[in-house]
Amino acid sequence: MTEIHLSRPARHVALITIDNPPKMNAMTRPMLAELGRLWDELERDDSRCIVITGAGERAFSVGADVSGDLSAGPEMARMVSHALLKTDTYRKPIVAAVNGDCIGGGVELLLATDIRAAVPKARFGLTEVKWSIYPFGGAAIKLVQQIGHVHAMDLLLTARLIDAGQAATLGLVNRVLPPEQLMDWALETAAMIAGNSPSAVQAVKRQISGTIADHARSREALEQELGDAVRASPDFAEGIAAFREKRQPRY
Repeated sequence: MTEIHLSRPARHVALITIDNPPKMNAMTRPMLAELGRLWDELERDDSRCIVITGAGERAFSVGADVSGDLSAGPEMARMVSHALLKTDTYRKPIVAAVNGDCIGGGVELLLATDIRAAVPKARFGLTEVKWSIYPFGGAAIKLVQQIGHVHAMDLLLTARLIDAGQAATLGLVNRVLPPEQLMDWALETAAMIAGNSPSAVQAVKRQISGTIADHARSREALEQELGDAVRASPDFAEGIAAFREKRQPRY
């Protein structure tokens, strides 16, 4: 059964694991809904820092499960937005342990985290435009803020993948670590954060996430309009068909 797991490996530290290894931890709509529910639960409980990772050794997450429901109306967009904390002012710090490929919506989830490390074999990329999909999860807004215009446009427009070393050079992740050190680093970092003043830590997090969220919310109507326009284009059916048939699209 694929799902989102929550565990509590240390006092005041929560661990979320995306668990769909056969599909490289792609997230179905029920998984995205559960992730959103967990964010709400952790916002209210005594957690002081959250770690997020993927199950297995191949992937952190490759985003939405394109083999499933592809509807993207306003209600669905709100659910996906909350799962990816796209427009949320969130007060708990999040550490990402990127255990493998981080692609598409996986990158958009990564953009909602605060401190990040990846294993050397991890690849990063936003492949949406290759398949005629608009990057609905916030990459078109947040990526420029986090790594700068030219680097963001390179990833968003070429759909190419970069390795973990390049991701670190761009500032997309803090560091690259051997697989056997990744979770120890993530949990130690989370424990260090949890040992600081929760009121001060959460005030800093709320200020920064609020600034990002305000900008994202101001662009949300245009995001919906642009996403709907891409989905209505003749390219969309070809892109999705090519993805599912594992072939190059013909535009």
